[in-house]
This record gives sequence, structure tokens and C-alpha cells, in this order.
Amino acid sequence: MADGEPQKLLPRLIQDGNLALLKEEIESVRDLSGEVRRKHFGRSGDTLLHYAARHGPLTILRYLVETLQMDVELCNNDYKRPLHEAASMGRRDCVLYLLERGAAVDCLKKADWTPLMMACTRRNLDVIRDLVQNGANPLLKNKDGWNCFHIACREGDLQVIRYLLDVSPDIWNTESKIKRTPLHTAAMHGCLEVVKDLLERCLYKPDHPDQCGVTPFMDAVQNGHLDIARLLLEKHKASYTARDTIGAQPLHRAAVTAQDDALRFLVSNLGVDVNARATSLHITAIHYAAKEGHTGTIQTLLSLGANLNAKDGKNRTALHMACAGQHEACAQILMQSGLQDSPDSSGTYARQLVKRSNLLQLFEEVNMSA
Repeated sequence: MADGEPQKLLPRLIQDGNLALLKEEIESVRDLSGEVRRKHFGRSGDTLLHYAARHGPLTILRYLVETLQMDVELCNNDYKRPLHEAASMGRRDCVLYLLERGAAVDCLKKADWTPLMMACTRRNLDVIRDLVQNGANPLLKNKDGWNCFHIACREGDLQVIRYLLDVSPDIWNTESKIKRTPLHTAAMHGCLEVVKDLLERCLYKPDHPDQCGVTPFMDAVQNGHLDIARLLLEKHKASYTARDTIGAQPLHRAAVTAQDDALRFLVSNLGVDVNARATSLHITAIHYAAKEGHTGTIQTLLSLGANLNAKDGKNRTALHMACAGQHEACAQILMQSGLQDSPDSSGTYARQLVKRSNLLQLFEEVNMSA
């Protein structure tokens, strides 16, 4: 084998599951087995043991551990162990073998992720069960304050959720470092069946705010999960006019993310005032939509009765927002709908915020047609 070949060939042979050729290559070069035991490959710094745990088969993993005497606790550049790899890829046989060989079940990689957390990203109940039965602690948190239940709620596997609640009944009662609960996570990611179970089995308080004042209902609405929003209203008595830390309601957050169906639901079904103002700077939903450049959302809000001429606390209209963001299509819709340029409290007109020539041309065309 030529110099430098192990860098590419040996990991590839493991990925291909070719144990016979792997043995042949290692045994063909004197002292290569000693080098292989210490070798880290690529930018990630993975060892051959990492490759084997990630890709299998178990026969290769056994060969590396039992014949080459590789340490099952070898770390790559992110402090990831082979057990992390096997757990994240759902390789149950490799997980069980590594645990049998003494791998630490709660070893930490970068950002304090455990193998159990990695397993929860893959919805693999068998691997999750194996780790827990071998002593994994479901309550451990990573650097962001998430435990494995947060992760499972993001993925939305109901069997995993129920299993974790069975083995650790208080696991639901946790917050991330920014005060987000697993209910926030499930609502945000549209996991309807998980939200149903959480509302039935867990004691979350209605409208529990995170650090930014965002409630699970807001998460559902701003991400377009109206089935979850309805469930939270019915089963959890969520408030559809609660405000976050800058005074924005679900209405405003839906305008920011262009969730037009959610806006129609809030205004037409629930009776939310389409012209309600966020307490911070008194911004309306149409201001938010224009700031983000959402032309369709502006049209939706206008159809719902939004005040085209609404001004915020600095006397700015939605046209100021659209021009500050250089959103030509939004500015065009606003002006075509009858919104005229006017100065804000500092005397600045919307057209003075324009930097793009096509937007300046739009103002000239409107003035000429006026």
C-alpha cells in the first residue's frame, strides 16, 4: 500500500463492509496495525473505530476491538466516541457490543450530547431502550439545556415519547437554557400526536412563556400548525392574544413568518383585531409583513381589514418598512392600494430610505401617474 493510502483506503473498506480486504491491507504492511490503532482520519478526526460503529458491520467492529486492541473510548475532534456514532445511526448490535466492552453509556461529545440524545434524533426505540437499560440517564442536559425528551419531542415519535415518560415520569418537567419546554418543541415542529400526549400526561401550565415570552400556541401559529393551535385552544385554554417580551401577539408573529392561513384563522375565526399593535413601538401586523417583504401576507391582511395607513410609534407606515428593506414588490402593492408616502416623526419619507434604482423608479412612476 502506497504512502498516504491508509488515509483513504481503510475508511472506505469499512464503509463498504469489506472485512477480508481490510485485514489483508492492514496485515500487508509491517507495523501498520500499531499505526491504525492511533490514527485519526480527515477533518473530523474519526478513527477506524468511529467508521465501524457508524457503518458496521459488527464483524469489523469486533476485529478492530479484539484483534487490533483499539480503545472503545477513542474520541474524534468533537470528543465523539464510537458509542455516539452507533447510537446516532441506530446500529443496535454495535451499541450493545460497545456497552459489553465497557463503553461509558453517558459519555459526552462536544456540546455535552450523550449517546442517548443522539439515539433520540433517529426515532430508534430499541437503541433508546438498550441505552436506558444499561444505565443511561435520561435527565442529563446538553449545553443548551435540552435533555433527550426535548429531542424526542422534536422528532415526534410517539412510542419514544411514551417510553421515556414511562421510565422517567418527571422527564417532561424541564426547560432549556432559554426556558423552552418540550411542549414548545413539539408545537413548533408540528408533532400533533406528541402534543396530544403531552397535554394528557404532563402538567404544563397554559401559555408557559420561554425567555422571549413565546408560548407553545405562538410556536404553533407562527409555524403554520393550525391543528396544534386548535388543540391548545381546546385542551389547554391557550390565549390567542398573549404577548411576548416585545409585546407581539400571535397575530404579529404569524405576519412575520407569512402564515396567511393562521392570520385568517386568528382574525376570522377567533375575532383577533387585525390592527392590534405590538406594545413595542406600536407596530401592526401589516408593518411586520412589509418589513419582511411578504407581498402575499400584505394582501391577506388588507383583505382582512388591515388599516393601510396605520402608523407606528415613530409615525412610520408599512411603506417605510418595505422601503427600508428594499422590498420593491411590497412597496408597489402598498402604493397601488392607495398608501401615500408621508414623513415619519423624524421627517424622513419612505422614498428617502430607498437604495435600489428600480425602487426609486417605482416612486417616480407613481408620482407621474398621480
